[in-house]
Amino acid sequence: MKLIETNPSGNVKAASKQMEFVTVTVAGQLLGLPISRVHDVFVVSEMTTVPLAPGEIAGLLNLRGRVVTAVSLRRRLGLGDSGEAGRRMAVGLENQGEAYGLLVDDVGEVLKLDPDEMQPNPVHMDRGWVGLSQGVHQLRDQLLIVLDVDAVLAFETEREAA
Repeated sequence: MKLIETNPSGNVKAASKQMEFVTVTVAGQLLGLPISRVHDVFVVSEMTTVPLAPGEIAGLLNLRGRVVTAVSLRRRLGLGDSGEAGRRMAVGLENQGEAYGLLVDDVGEVLKLDPDEMQPNPVHMDRGWVGLSQGVHQLRDQLLIVLDVDAVLAFETEREAA
């Protein structure tokens, strides 16, 4: 028996073709992270700042005894900090053997989407965002920007190249 699901536009698609994305929100924009890259989602309790770190580095976290580098996705996307106090959420990722916590405004649900329906980035999208995105999915009522995790976490290499 084959599992059948519908995509956001209501068409029936075979589940085996679908990719799963953890959705997050930053500055009101819906973003997707491939679930295969996400290790966990957690609430940030305490963070230690790192003097002289690049601006995207918000600090260091202790996640179950492991030191995790906290990266502000807002700063990485060229946006300012929200200034809102309250619960801070992070998505746990690994890249080249290092643990990262990607700080986001909110974590949403997991979406199953057909990779064939991913579209290229819109021509009017900010160039900085284009460099961090694999493409977009048009959902019923909004646009989901699919983030390229490797590009998001490559900020140190960018600085070395500059």
